[in-house]
Amino acid sequence: MSEEIKQTNENKEVREAKFRNPRSSIKEDKFDLKGKRSIVPDTSVLIDGRLSEILKEQDLQQIKITIHKASVGELEHQANSGKEIGFSGLAEIKLLREISQTGKIELEFGGERSTELMVKAAKLGEVDAAIRELAKQLNAMLITSDKVQSEVARAEGIDVIYLEPRKYLRELSFKQYLTSDTVSLHFKEDTVPLAKRGKPGNIQLVPARKDPTTKEELELMIKEIIDTARADSKSYFELDAKGAAVIQLREFRIAIARQPFSDGLEITIVRPIMKASFDDYALSNRLKQRLIERAEGIIICGSPGSGKSTFAAALAEMYMKNKKIVKTLESPRDLQVPEEVTQYAALDGSFEKTGDILLLVRPDYSIYDEMRKTTDFKVFSDLRLSGIGMVGVVHATRPIEAIQRFIGRVDLGMIPQIVDTVIFIKEGKIKKVLELKMKVKIPYGMRDRDLARPVVQVSDFETGKVEWEIYKFGDETVSIQIESENDERWAKRNRRK
Repeated sequence: MSEEIKQTNENKEVREAKFRNPRSSIKEDKFDLKGKRSIVPDTSVLIDGRLSEILKEQDLQQIKITIHKASVGELEHQANSGKEIGFSGLAEIKLLREISQTGKIELEFGGERSTELMVKAAKLGEVDAAIRELAKQLNAMLITSDKVQSEVARAEGIDVIYLEPRKYLRELSFKQYLTSDTVSLHFKEDTVPLAKRGKPGNIQLVPARKDPTTKEELELMIKEIIDTARADSKSYFELDAKGAAVIQLREFRIAIARQPFSDGLEITIVRPIMKASFDDYALSNRLKQRLIERAEGIIICGSPGSGKSTFAAALAEMYMKNKKIVKTLESPRDLQVPEEVTQYAALDGSFEKTGDILLLVRPDYSIYDEMRKTTDFKVFSDLRLSGIGMVGVVHATRPIEAIQRFIGRVDLGMIPQIVDTVIFIKEGKIKKVLELKMKVKIPYGMRDRDLARPVVQVSDFETGKVEWEIYKFGDETVSIQIESENDERWAKRNRRK
């Protein structure tokens, strides 16, 4: 190959790389008005709250800010829908109004108010296009925190400043209430904030401070959280509905509730305080060998706060170290797993669609966190029967209850093929391990041989003692506990038969 051809191919590769990832070259612009005294901010920069910060920090005089009425309409629609970004954007406009009253800037509204069709088509760029058109008419500088908007504006010949959303990661006000053992923080307007502190099995609810939090304090806290979540690539919105929002802010799971969903403004912040490895648990060699080599339908169960997710994360890390491909299904995605483990959410709000993707990806193991709904159990079962090793996390106060939650959702005879190992966690420790087997026999408590049928036997993994039997009796599914005092006689009788 000639040097000229080689150079041509190298240049082509560079061009193709830039085409594949055009955003990689987009960097924040300096806030330089270049002689312009007129600014048109778009909806994204209003939501981020960056403009008011710059105006407070820099000595800018006689600046005219024109906000498109379509932006106000879009924010109003979002706020009426109970979405936090709507409230955040309207709060920024209020701050700009307060700054204008000092005489430092001039604030006005221009353009036509957004129509219902324009708001519905906001995702298609209708509102952004109207804002760019207003900037053209006024010969103004467009200010945006939207990378795509900035590139489209440059393509249309509009003067634009792209501002990266301000990152508050080290300035979040709720962090002042965190201690090393704080599990969660609970804020509600006009009440004293509370904190749960301690370790699994010994968690106490204590006041985080003496004075109640005001609504204004909570609104500022929400603005910080939203700005950070939008700016940080490792944070994301899990839910933004009318009156409720769930945000995963790095390791913090944050739930925001307001009227009409709740009777007042409330913020709940939860974080994991423990990260354990597989070797930190007191497992027998037999159980370790089963989990590493054989178990492929594992259910981890326990009461809330018992340490289920911590063990699930340790299990994911163990499988990864044993050269297995591991994925997770979570909503919210808050398992503390290694970077190599990809965390999936519900695709278009459906874990069934996520399951379809996983069937194509074909991981060795998938961790399904927080299984509650019927669809969760069906997706778990479908993936397990397709040959994927599955680990499910289920709320249950007794280990048998985790198995019973599959009854009615999955055919009884299929349960032992879907779930082979049940691990019960309490106070951060493994308290019991069960295994499931299918056997055709006379159910416990019956004597007539004609009543023999398929029975799911649930045994203690370490001792091998059968503790429960589950079987069909007519149209009913029966779960019966084996009486401990009769174990020996019952076992001998069954062996003779």
